[in-house]
Amino acid sequence: MQHLFILFFATFSAAFMATVPPGLLNMNAAKVSVEKGKTNGIIFSVGVSTIIMLQATIAVYISKFLDRNPEVVAVLLKIAVAVFAFFALYFFWAARRNKVPNPELVQVSKKNSFFKGMGLAAVNLLTIPYYSGLNIMWNASGWIQFKVWDTLTFILAAGLGTFSVLYMYTVYFNRLEGKTDRFSKNSNYILSGLMLGLLVITLFRIFSR
Repeated sequence: MQHLFILFFATFSAAFMATVPPGLLNMNAAKVSVEKGKTNGIIFSVGVSTIIMLQATIAVYISKFLDRNPEVVAVLLKIAVAVFAFFALYFFWAARRNKVPNPELVQVSKKNSFFKGMGLAAVNLLTIPYYSGLNIMWNASGWIQFKVWDTLTFILAAGLGTFSVLYMYTVYFNRLEGKTDRFSKNSNYILSGLMLGLLVITLFRIFSR
């Protein structure tokens, strides 16, 4: 049972930090809140989080498949090294530039806030490989097993970690607006460190095979 608390905290933190930098999802959550009211912003955020949990579920099954097919893992681990190295450098470079992106904002009506949130989250193609990487790393650390409660904990933590940040953007955006530079810089450093951690664990798995 104790490992479930560790799993929840680690996954929640990873989801939280991945959502903090200003981007398509959180900035649109803030826009919906400002233009349509906080209730619609929260509904939008629930829609996003619903898709994130679905994507996290897919990521678990991908990780499970890879774990049971070592011949596939051998190839993908080498690809993962390049991917994690790229993202580690990318987030570090983004933090050094300290430049907040200006994501595209969309028009959201009160009627379809939930489905608009789902739609925008669905086009974020990096979510599944991100959570697959996390799942592999947690599995290597012994924090997660491919059991029902572990899977549910991972999925719930991913959804709640994402929702908590979107809720902050929705409810406290006026207070956070002047601090997005600092949020973006610090979170990008943390994400760079996380990708570096994934890189080290992947290299360890390659050389220990």
